[in-house]
Amino acid sequence: MKNVTLVLSDGTEFHGQSFGYDAPAAGEVVFNTAMMGYPESLTDPSYAGQMITLTFPLVGNYGVPPFTIGENGLPTFMESDRIYASALIVSDYCAHYSHWNAVESLGDWLKREHIPGITGVDTRQLTKILRKHGVMMGTLVFDDEPDNVPEANYEGVNFVDQVSCKEIIRYNEGAGKKVVLVDCGVKANIIRSLVKRGAEVVRVPWNYDYTSMDFDGLFLANGPGNPDTCQDAVDIIRKQMSMSNKPICGICMGNQLLAKAAGATIYKLKYGHRSHNQPVRLAGSDKCYITAQNHGYAVDAKTLGEDWEELFVNMNDGSNEGIRHKTNPWFTSQFHPEACSGAVDTMFMFDKFIETLK
Repeated sequence: MKNVTLVLSDGTEFHGQSFGYDAPAAGEVVFNTAMMGYPESLTDPSYAGQMITLTFPLVGNYGVPPFTIGENGLPTFMESDRIYASALIVSDYCAHYSHWNAVESLGDWLKREHIPGITGVDTRQLTKILRKHGVMMGTLVFDDEPDNVPEANYEGVNFVDQVSCKEIIRYNEGAGKKVVLVDCGVKANIIRSLVKRGAEVVRVPWNYDYTSMDFDGLFLANGPGNPDTCQDAVDIIRKQMSMSNKPICGICMGNQLLAKAAGATIYKLKYGHRSHNQPVRLAGSDKCYITAQNHGYAVDAKTLGEDWEELFVNMNDGSNEGIRHKTNPWFTSQFHPEACSGAVDTMFMFDKFIETLK
């Protein structure tokens, strides 16, 4: 293993060894407190431009499942076609995996996908720094190539445009209700969840004008980066809302885009929500759900128009976790109800959306 150093933008250094692809990397350093799910997280396009720190100390012990394609051309066990994270940072990498569905080690997968990984890092201390300071930019520099330092860019970059599909893709053609899905970096299980409920899914690029298309409902998907870089998508959503009251559902980035179309503003969280155990309360009730999340921005609920209200609220910090229109069937969640590896408490969001389709 080559020696490698993680250098944060404030100059803090963490030393470790490379267990992935031996190449320098740069990105926004974030942390995820989930105990499992690294195949799903790494292939989540929402992590584009970010280096993931996993706080659970032992990583890699259950290996990596095969990359196979199932029905409708969707990956069977992954969330997309490849790894989108810039790098993986762990405390203790386990090269010897054991799992009935594993075909290769995490390290071999990272090497095959040309993604760096660093082990031996005190991820508890790193997380404490990020919690105190907030997420910050970082670089992975190999000690034998100290001058090979990549540039780290995140703010202002339209990562959605980088990860969105470039042409229309159809799933479950000729089935029941037709759903237009705006691809801002959609996870495969969102599409699976819609198809499983009998919907025909028409996946369109993030800035595609779908308002003249024939469809029964609109679904706004998750995606990476700052939603303020996606004004084209917001304008099209606003146009759709002015033309029709057809059902609209959004997840994660979709929550923020619909909120922006409703006139709300977005702000960046200090260190984001990236975990499988975020408690979320249904507004106006004492019902609380355990949710999986992956986002660095949030809706300022105080800026919502008078026709809108909060649907869910985060019980840890009070931030917005979803909105709904008071009269039209338009609603969202900031969390991921479809999350593979959990939690699955809120899968009813898909049922409610399908029920609204006429």
